[in-house]
Amino acid sequence: MAVYIRGIGNISIQNTFLSTGIPQPVWYNEPYVRCIDPDFKFFLNPLDARRMSKLIKRAIITAKASISDSGIEMPDAIISGTGLGSIDDTEKFLTSMIENDEKFLQPTFFIQSTHNTISSQIAINLKCYGHNNTFVQGGISFECALSETMMLFADNKIKSALVGGYDEMTPAYFKLLDRIGFWKKEPFASQELSKSNTNGAMAGEGSVSVVLSDSKDQKTYAEIKALDLLYMPENITNSIFDFLQRNNLKSSDIDIVVAGMNGDNKGDSIYWKIFSELFSETSQAAFKHLSGEYFTSAGFGVWMTANIIRSKFLPSFVSLNNIIPGKYNNILLINHYRNKNYSLILLSAC
Repeated sequence: MAVYIRGIGNISIQNTFLSTGIPQPVWYNEPYVRCIDPDFKFFLNPLDARRMSKLIKRAIITAKASISDSGIEMPDAIISGTGLGSIDDTEKFLTSMIENDEKFLQPTFFIQSTHNTISSQIAINLKCYGHNNTFVQGGISFECALSETMMLFADNKIKSALVGGYDEMTPAYFKLLDRIGFWKKEPFASQELSKSNTNGAMAGEGSVSVVLSDSKDQKTYAEIKALDLLYMPENITNSIFDFLQRNNLKSSDIDIVVAGMNGDNKGDSIYWKIFSELFSETSQAAFKHLSGEYFTSAGFGVWMTANIIRSKFLPSFVSLNNIIPGKYNNILLINHYRNKNYSLILLSAC
């Protein structure tokens, strides 16, 4: 069953909203970065928006942008992935509960703190009454949402779907993860993140919405050919080789391999091993030096890869070697979260 990317919306730490790429990347030298948000009042009713958290606003805006981009009036399903949900509202509710001795609590923060609030608010705003689901699976939350969507397509239960990856990084949660070594301590430049020889990543956040369809038109970005999710594989290069074989491909058939390098020396060494064993003669690229690391950052990788396929252009600031792709037919997106959850996404030209 063919599944096509028809529309995309993206709010990230780059100027990606309503953009088909990154004309001029924004570089950072600090480990904690927040999104570059559009002016919300131009896209949301102020009366509705005043009760929404920033994450909900981002999710609704990117959802509307992707639907508008796709030309599809209403998706048959809304399926979201999030690692943290509305963590900001959760923190506000818990802080209020402690400070007010569990009295006079505001229910809004509690109501909006649940993870499935994101999909629900998108559906309410769009007036979409179809299938609605949320996946909270840590570092593969977006990929799990994408996996269910592809199964629904395969079973002919839907013809279109809005799939999203939504996460925010609050100061409190950043400090919590910083204490256990998630983020970089030493000075760095994000444009050199893939060459880092120190531990820790650059924290990011983002909101990516993708409209998928079983049909294509002249503006379709790419086809999602296959998806595989792995948990702590014994040999990741063998797993990738098997994945390619199942899809009647060899490593030489991959025109570009895109890796989720986040600057953590230990985690990134896995990607370099994959490159040397399977893709030494292939054009190599990375994306997390542009998005930062967060639970659903693979959504940013899909956004970037889809734009590369449609534009048939690989920007120099994402390339990791000097091999220029001769074709843009097949791109393999490889991502792992702390060497436990792995995902392989094969995107192809239509």
